[in-house]
Amino acid sequence: MEEFTKNNNRRRFIKNSFLGIIGASQIPLDLFAKEDVIKLTVLHTNDVHSHIDPFPDNDPKFAGLGGVARRATLVKKIREQEKNVLLLDAGDIYQGTPYFNRYGGELEVKLMSKMGYDASAIGNHDFDNGIEGIVKNLPLFSFPLLCANYDFSETALNGKTSEYKIFEKEGLKIGVFGLGIELEGLVDRRMYGKTKYNDPEVASARMALFLKNEKKCDLIICLSHLGYKYQERKISDLELAKQSRFIDIIIGGHTHTFLDKPILQKNRDGKEVHVCQVGWAGIKLGKLDITFDRGSMKRKKIEGTSMNIFQKDFFSSHI
Repeated sequence: MEEFTKNNNRRRFIKNSFLGIIGASQIPLDLFAKEDVIKLTVLHTNDVHSHIDPFPDNDPKFAGLGGVARRATLVKKIREQEKNVLLLDAGDIYQGTPYFNRYGGELEVKLMSKMGYDASAIGNHDFDNGIEGIVKNLPLFSFPLLCANYDFSETALNGKTSEYKIFEKEGLKIGVFGLGIELEGLVDRRMYGKTKYNDPEVASARMALFLKNEKKCDLIICLSHLGYKYQERKISDLELAKQSRFIDIIIGGHTHTFLDKPILQKNRDGKEVHVCQVGWAGIKLGKLDITFDRGSMKRKKIEGTSMNIFQKDFFSSHI
């Protein structure tokens, strides 16, 4: 009798298991599919100006803010939480503290490379040790310097920078290109030598069209060191956005403008361009969360913010 019961239970178990497999085959396959969206997180800085240490606690304006170690900790934490992350800078890596005077930019570049930056624009202060100063530090860069409107063909930087870089994340293609400000009247000519400045509007239109139509990029980001806006008639990020096509995001620098979130500016086709900038000195880290439909790779939403990099209570509550 006991053996019969065991055999009966075994038959019931096998039958139920078989029916379970059959039943599972009737469940729609899309329940097992991947998530229907892809999320990209873009982190960004600008005009860090050799600020390695936090501002002192007695600073009248920025007490306890900034610091490369704190930024690195925050970036690391975000990378642990998010699958697809880019870390970008909009230029002026150099000049502003004795670290630059002593090491000529070597320390700044080593720290950015260690932090895993993906690309940077070239700011006017990045020429403060001359073309030769940039070239000297190039072996330390683990990321490309991007600029589409500087012609370095008659300088020692010839062939050592790029106009753009394409990043791929889960099938997404993200095109990033750089723009630099006019150097004449802003930088000692001896520092930039025979560098030729080309119209950034023309360069950006060329790059955006190329990245969109030829390279089939799903998102186009401009790393700009032109400045956020000006009273006088001068090209700025806002003006560039107005005249643009295909550019989705402008990450800017030069004017040290603190924006808590991206400013939306309509382009020539009436589409929104997200214009971003996070001040200077590494006080803030910008963060953009961008979602795409996995099937069509079309962008669904961009949400942006800037985060203070500061005091101990930040780390006790976030780490």
